Amino acid sequence: MTTEPASAAPPPARRVDPLRERFDGRTAIVTGGGSGIGRALGAELAARGATVVLADVDLAAAAAAAAEIGPRSPGSVTAAELDVRDADAVADLVERVASDHVRLDYLFNNAGVAVGGDTAQLSVAHWDRVIDVNLRGVVHGVAAAYPRMVRQGSGHIVNTASLAGLFPSPTLVPYAATKHAVVGLSISLRAEAACNGVRVTALCPGFVDTPLLDHVNEGLPGPRPGRELLRRVPGGLYTPDALARDALDGVARNRALVVAPSVARNAWRGYRLAPTVVLAAATRTARRLLGDLHAG
Repeated sequence: MTTEPASAAPPPARRVDPLRERFDGRTAIVTGGGSGIGRALGAELAARGATVVLADVDLAAAAAAAAEIGPRSPGSVTAAELDVRDADAVADLVERVASDHVRLDYLFNNAGVAVGGDTAQLSVAHWDRVIDVNLRGVVHGVAAAYPRMVRQGSGHIVNTASLAGLFPSPTLVPYAATKHAVVGLSISLRAEAACNGVRVTALCPGFVDTPLLDHVNEGLPGPRPGRELLRRVPGGLYTPDALARDALDGVARNRALVVAPSVARNAWRGYRLAPTVVLAAATRTARRLLGDLHAG
């Protein structure tokens, strides 16, 4: 009597992570992609299989980021020079990328600048700088990409706002004003865009450890506050890589707002539940921060 050899067991099925698969083979533009949050978003997108264009006013930084990220990622990464204050340049980039890749699946309007300090010491030039980049830059991206996504019947616009767009932020008043505007733009467009098969998300991180913190009011006259604005931040600073992972998971889930990390979510919840208490605490924080700035 002979026995048949036992057949080899089939290999285990590959576990598919839907939060990662969402980006595989998709095309994305990330503005402000040369450093900080934008660079981290680009790296995480490429790690999830996306074709990524890192667009930045600093082409050398974007090219260096693409050269480092691309070879170690299943996706592909290229660099492009872009000043988001130039509406025509933004439209040209969106059209070029969408034409080269047949479609544009994601636009991350991420480019931003930090402007803050004692508001009494800030000039109109400070306000113009932050509005031009942080708000008009987003508007230019939406104006360029949204009509194309409507024609496609799909697409996802992700606008980088901030916890400062949801929460009182003394000594960051111009910055907070633009980020509140970005949140309002995003959630209002989201309701309209859903009628056309297009998704919109606002990313609202707490304080993230990026080079932006060392360039507050850069190139502008008057105060140049640095990281002292963020001393004793509860929970410390969030890393760009951790934010990128949380952000893309939230985008994959089609969240309206992605607020991270947990300390930022708790602060936001506290403000919604007890705004008077939080505003009183913000006033105490303002006194401390203004004292620190004036002492420096």
